[in-house]
Amino acid sequence: MKGAGRRRIYLMRHGHVDYFKEGLTDPREVPLTEEGRLQAAAARDALQHTHFDVAVCSGLPRTRETAEIILAGNESPPDLGVIERLEELKSGWIKAKSREELAARLAYSFDGADQAGALFLPEGEAFASAERRIIKAFDELVLMREWRSALVVAHEGVNRIALGWACGGGLTTIAAFEQDLCCVNLIDIDVTPAETGAGLQIERMVIKAVNVTPYDFVKKGLSRSSLEHLFDVDFGGPRPPHPEK
Repeated sequence: MKGAGRRRIYLMRHGHVDYFKEGLTDPREVPLTEEGRLQAAAARDALQHTHFDVAVCSGLPRTRETAEIILAGNESPPDLGVIERLEELKSGWIKAKSREELAARLAYSFDGADQAGALFLPEGEAFASAERRIIKAFDELVLMREWRSALVVAHEGVNRIALGWACGGGLTTIAAFEQDLCCVNLIDIDVTPAETGAGLQIERMVIKAVNVTPYDFVKKGLSRSSLEHLFDVDFGGPRPPHPEK
């Protein structure tokens, strides 16, 4: 059947940004920093001989800019599309007295995501709801278009949920998937004719690579978590003590 076969998703997180940039009033509109552009350039060089049939991002400036830099290294890049369902999880509000306190609270954002009614931060989006919209976006991308290789540039929470979907563990697994800035994940998907006889279905998914950072392949300079990097703090370990303990 037309469209059946193996497909590969190059799933990326956007590059470094500065949410504390002077004059920034809307975090959704934050652009890449110079560091973020260098990270994207390293990914561009690593992927320069990769042919992409499809390229999409969430539409937010940080994902669009990352994708554009990467596609600039492609000999015949596809037009960059937007899938709004791939926007980052909608967060709630946290009151914190310092960057360190805020980072400490955010460090536990994905713990317990599979619990009934769990939210992405107080008053934020329900994880179950976010999972539904994100998986729907991937289902539509995989089953309703014909392609072999796709670049998808999204966000930390989105990627964690996508990896949970790909490994079959769902929300119970997403806290375990670290997503460094401008990282690359590879998901191979076998698509076969649907058992109903109409359309296609996903037969199986295999995660070929997780959290690869072309600007530091062995992560020698990435001892901090991506969250610590974004907030420019260092707790001396993978994450700080739980702020409520």
